[in-house]
Amino acid sequence: MDPDSSRPGLYTRFARRIGHSRGFAWMMKHVGSRLDRVLFRASAGRLWLSGPEMPTMLLTTRGRKTGKARTVPVYYVRDGENLIAACENFGLEKASSWPKNALAHPDVAVQIGGSVREYRARLATGEETARNMPLLVDMWPAHDTYQQRSGLRYIFVFEPHG
Repeated sequence: MDPDSSRPGLYTRFARRIGHSRGFAWMMKHVGSRLDRVLFRASAGRLWLSGPEMPTMLLTTRGRKTGKARTVPVYYVRDGENLIAACENFGLEKASSWPKNALAHPDVAVQIGGSVREYRARLATGEETARNMPLLVDMWPAHDTYQQRSGLRYIFVFEPHG
């Protein structure tokens, strides 16, 4: 955001508007997430598609079936030391794999900027959800659109670990 204003920049306002469309959701799921991983890693966490006004982390889980490392960009908000993220898989019918992987193997790695830390993932409590979901929706309004389409929503808490 502009430091002199609480109003998001033009790019963020545009992204938030088109974020509700099915075409955008499909593109981000199949192309944008891959591009974000490359940009994020190559820039040590300084660049990603949605820009600096959208707090983004690279979340690495271990595949519940394969055991292989799986990395996805995820929007988050902070709740004290914890990170909070929601997943509705862009409103697509098939559920995203990262929540299932995090439930099966809760020890995850999170990269924010150029720093990688270990976290333990768990589902948010009702109180944590009530406190943080409005912040997530304010940051990315399409969270609610995606839940309406898919009927799914996972809200995770990532607690620093190790």
